[in-house]
Amino acid sequence: MDLDQLDLNPRIIAAVKKAKLKSAKEVLHYSGPDLQRLTSLSSLDVQQLLRTASSRLRGRGVSTALHLYQQTQSCPAQSRRLSLGCPVLDGLLRGGLPSDGLTELAGPSSAGKTQLALQLCLTVQFPRRHGGLESGAVYICTEDVFPDPRLQQLIAQQRRLRTDVPGDVVDRMKFGDQIFIEHVADVDALLECVRKKVPVLLSRGMARLVVIDSVAAPFRCEFDSAASVPRARRLQALGGALRWLSCTFRSPVLCINQVTEATEEQGAAPGPQSPWDERVSPALGMTWSHQLLMRLMASRHRPEEGGGAAPGSPDRTLRVIFAPHLPPSSCSYTVNAEGVRGTPGTESC
Repeated sequence: MDLDQLDLNPRIIAAVKKAKLKSAKEVLHYSGPDLQRLTSLSSLDVQQLLRTASSRLRGRGVSTALHLYQQTQSCPAQSRRLSLGCPVLDGLLRGGLPSDGLTELAGPSSAGKTQLALQLCLTVQFPRRHGGLESGAVYICTEDVFPDPRLQQLIAQQRRLRTDVPGDVVDRMKFGDQIFIEHVADVDALLECVRKKVPVLLSRGMARLVVIDSVAAPFRCEFDSAASVPRARRLQALGGALRWLSCTFRSPVLCINQVTEATEEQGAAPGPQSPWDERVSPALGMTWSHQLLMRLMASRHRPEEGGGAAPGSPDRTLRVIFAPHLPPSSCSYTVNAEGVRGTPGTESC
């Protein structure tokens, strides 16, 4: 956003321009004391500058139906979706991850969930015309160390994966500088990160994607089966905080989830209630499911399980379990050195 569009005293605008800050987004990259040093403005002027810039970038808190309709008509659909970096996967999700609401990606280990999350952390940095949101990502790790070696491999292979993007555009991007990593060990630390740390990055325009890998780990460690009520309350608190972030800052939120064995003792119901593999179901139960906008399920066929995919065919499947704007559908995908690719011709409903 151009500085001249801000409703501020011309004296403040002139001081900001003199400091060689070119946009409201760039202003929010600096703290109050830093802006005072750069612009020589008073503390009150800097506070007014930060409030005005953040409110303009964040937008209005309440929108009318007419405003939403006009926004839909004037903005292309892609600007409200985050591309997955693959046309087949984007086709499955009708453009990518929605900007409003929580998306869950559940599945067993080695299904490729973290691979897809890392790919999204790179895709979000691309210009909008190439499916990105022109900003960074916040990656919150709850059980394992952040897979930096794999991230560096994906960065090095971006030109091979994103053949739709001009090579000079890819080469100019500094992918590693725009991914903010946080490790948390328990539910309290996760809530504090989501409520206090992440909003700072989103409000300053430094990030537009939030990833939690995984959402189940701290809850499984901290709460046993007898503590269902306090666990449900904490899950609702986390879901509410994440939905607020997504809706306030128009930022996709991806929560990676584990799966659990669905046994008769757990009340597993076959048929329409389990459109994925009936032997497993996403962890955290119905309380967490109600927080989600969209649930995706990744699965991987193992040769020792028998049946399934034929030799040489893709061994992974991504399914849409539920979403308000999508039918239940699926496609196969592969994970290789350059990233996650959907397999053309495998889409099904």
